[in-house]
Amino acid sequence: MSVKTINIALQGGGSHGAYTWGILDALNDDERIDIEGISATSAGSMNACAYASGKLKNGRQGAKDNLEKLWGAISDYGQVFNPIRKNPLDQAFQLNPLMAEWDMSESIGFSMFESLTHVVSPYQFNPLNYNPLRDIIKDVIDFDALHNCRNEKLFISATNVRNGQVKIFENKEIDEDVVIASTSLPYMFQAVEIDGEAYWDGGYMGNPALFPLFYNVKSRDILIAHINPIVRNEIPRTAIDIHNRINEVTFNSSLIKELRSIAFVKKLIHGDMIKDEFKDQYRDILLHSIRADETLKDLSIASKFDTSWDFLTDLRNRGYVETQNWLKKNFKHLNKDSTVDLVDTFLN
Repeated sequence: MSVKTINIALQGGGSHGAYTWGILDALNDDERIDIEGISATSAGSMNACAYASGKLKNGRQGAKDNLEKLWGAISDYGQVFNPIRKNPLDQAFQLNPLMAEWDMSESIGFSMFESLTHVVSPYQFNPLNYNPLRDIIKDVIDFDALHNCRNEKLFISATNVRNGQVKIFENKEIDEDVVIASTSLPYMFQAVEIDGEAYWDGGYMGNPALFPLFYNVKSRDILIAHINPIVRNEIPRTAIDIHNRINEVTFNSSLIKELRSIAFVKKLIHGDMIKDEFKDQYRDILLHSIRADETLKDLSIASKFDTSWDFLTDLRNRGYVETQNWLKKNFKHLNKDSTVDLVDTFLN
């Protein structure tokens, strides 16, 4: 059996990261695919580290089991610590057949949480800086194994608060602080101090960062696992829909900039416009993309905080099916051609 090696880039997006869980499960179940490098941000960072840690322990089955363990723990903790979980009144609206389909953005908890984070910082409402994700991460991820791993190359993004630059942490540097930093939205959690620098969620400057996969791995193929829809055909008109769209645009902006750079370099390469002495400094990246525009278009920004098990497994199933369909159509192109037209698909 011919095995094709690829790299993957995982976006962040709160609970929507369970969609990426499904993508990873589908790729992992296909023994024709081998993953060399993973660049990841926020929820993508947790997925990446859980996947790699599990695979190091018990191969493909270990990766699958560890991802389920991660999201099971997130769901369990969410039932206790999530400030915007469904309350009995929300449940009543959801179960009322006379009401339209319930949206978490309409919940009382979400409205209160939104108001609170606009006037009170996490340094005020959470002075002890408690983050339940820290316990989950310590339980699920074997960082010592990741430090010594040579097969699964990890590149975790965080945003430097002081200089606004993206910081990429590699295997030997990754610990629980790095993963927490990559997931720390500034209106929810205090900045994480690492070696004297403060870091926030990596999604602001690299969601995900693609450049670590240009030269630090052998495979030229990069598969982007999208969470945040790039295209929406409807104009948002309600306050929550506008907020949702601004969130998506913001967290896609760094990715779009990198895609524009890749398109420019590919134009130089294919047009033979690079001098011979500089050609070995550039690689013709083969780009692939599993989009979320249609699959996740029905979900609001509030659903990124929904940690109910039914919701998370539904997202996983969506990601799994979408990836299976993508592989049926595009596996033959891996290691040979890009499966997206960068200019037409992302930049026009």
